[in-house]
Amino acid sequence: MDIAAILDDISAAMARAPDRGRVASYIPELARVDPGRFGMAVALPDGQVFSTGDAALPFSIQSISKVFTLALALGRMGDQFWSRVGREPSGQAFNSILQLEHEGGIPRNPFINAGAIATTDAALAGHAPREFLGELLRFIRTAAGDESIHINEKVAASEQATGDLNRSLAYFMAAHGNMVNPVEQTLGAYFHQCAVEMSCNQLAKAALFLSGTEGAPRLVSPARRRRINAMMMLCGHYDASGDFAYRVGLPGKSGVGGGIMVVAPAKAGIAVWSPGLNAQGNSKLGTDAVEMFARATGWSVFD
Repeated sequence: MDIAAILDDISAAMARAPDRGRVASYIPELARVDPGRFGMAVALPDGQVFSTGDAALPFSIQSISKVFTLALALGRMGDQFWSRVGREPSGQAFNSILQLEHEGGIPRNPFINAGAIATTDAALAGHAPREFLGELLRFIRTAAGDESIHINEKVAASEQATGDLNRSLAYFMAAHGNMVNPVEQTLGAYFHQCAVEMSCNQLAKAALFLSGTEGAPRLVSPARRRRINAMMMLCGHYDASGDFAYRVGLPGKSGVGGGIMVVAPAKAGIAVWSPGLNAQGNSKLGTDAVEMFARATGWSVFD
């Protein structure tokens, strides 16, 4: 299989796309990103990385960070974590407060915003945000094998300045007893977590810890790896998760920075970045690109 040729074909197809979606305008730092960017990378467990386009250019991973924080929270609490966060698709927008009201402050899953805030709260476990963020960066750097990965402070500040809806979600959960740490402390950690910056090359390598391939970093147990992949398949693209599973058939997690991290179990880590989003807040061209890749390789878990 010629992965390099497949990626080049995908890149050429994406360059011709007439509709690239819209960049996230509600976070000022993300609104400035060039919507013409496109990058994609595939990392194999033997160390090979195939890439195309802007795969070496760092971008804000945003909600993709929730996968790594979930791994830390499960490491802290084990299955007790699931008493605070559900495991079902939401069917609502990623920042909706409706389900929290109906379900007594228990978010539907760890990847919608409310669930991710509760997950960050669990991962903090009484530690200072700086300690948690240091642990998170160490985890991501180890997964990617790259010590240069960092948090973009300008993006974090932009998140904090425009984060009132996330504050509403957090205080609503606090009112129902589902926040352990001071709300502003958890939110500060959450905003910084979302501002981690990575390239497609780095993100594809980081995804390998969930692939279960020989030679991939062993950062979580096989059982926990399966559970995280299951959550990505069911909930990784908000209320378009079913569509992504139908079209791609691989566990993946999107972010409003335009990135998507995908796991090909027993095969590879995959990352794509195109800043323009569709109506559900997922990368428009990124989704199309991963669908093309899954068809060309036959790597869907349903094949």
